[in-house]
Amino acid sequence: MRPSRIKMETLPLSLRLLREIHAVLLDGVRGSQKSPGEFRSTQNWIGVGPRGLRDATFIPPPPGELMTCLGDFEGFLYKPGPLHPLMVCALAHAQFETIHPFLDGNGRMGRLLITLLLCRERILLRPLLYLSHYLKVHRSEYYDRLMAVRVVGDWEGWLRFFLTGVLQVAIESERTARRIVELREETRRQVHEAGLSARSLALLDHLFEQPVVNVAAVQAQLQVSYVSANSLVTGLCEIGLMDEITGGRRNRMFRFTSYVDLFADPGTGSDALAVESNTEREAASHP
Repeated sequence: MRPSRIKMETLPLSLRLLREIHAVLLDGVRGSQKSPGEFRSTQNWIGVGPRGLRDATFIPPPPGELMTCLGDFEGFLYKPGPLHPLMVCALAHAQFETIHPFLDGNGRMGRLLITLLLCRERILLRPLLYLSHYLKVHRSEYYDRLMAVRVVGDWEGWLRFFLTGVLQVAIESERTARRIVELREETRRQVHEAGLSARSLALLDHLFEQPVVNVAAVQAQLQVSYVSANSLVTGLCEIGLMDEITGGRRNRMFRFTSYVDLFADPGTGSDALAVESNTEREAASHP
């Protein structure tokens, strides 16, 4: 039975933990019908084409060798040797993606593995470094670098690519953090100047944690009546801090737009964290 909560403090970074996380990750989303939380027992491959496996750009280890590869991978997670944690992240990610242990969700799990390793080593106290956007922008090079490791053993090229991404994302994350602090100061000033109540400030603080809400959620969070919650939301809308985004009279949702915009991908206008390549499809063969 899948646990309702997963804590690295009580369960080390291991194959068991990765399986449990995978079950949660695929719950109710794409891939939920492809054995979530279980390592594959059939062959998968990377690539699309009418001939299936014959059109594959890369074929991971066969099921009969999977647990041997995963055993070596887990051993590396336990005892990576005298390597810098960022090097461990780079090597572990490349190896995980090469093994491709699940029928679906390997890309998502591989990116999450980076964050889990950084948190385990206490480099990150919170999961604030997301490489997904960097890998999306440089998608072609990302796949080329991984293939170069698999085909010709070009680990140096992969490490250089990975560490460059960490540097770029860390710099951008710092900038975003500074913009968040500036936005918080500015919006609190607006609330004060508008003469709104202390509860409006409490709602504003909540929006920095949950930027999309409805009135019922505000009511529950602030423990006020529905009428009061609606008044608080209306007040922030009137001074331009919230926008109604559904356009209806019922089941209305409201967004803290200026905060959400800090995380938008300027190139596409999409969520910078939502990355899943259409060119890397995982398929299970059928006997």
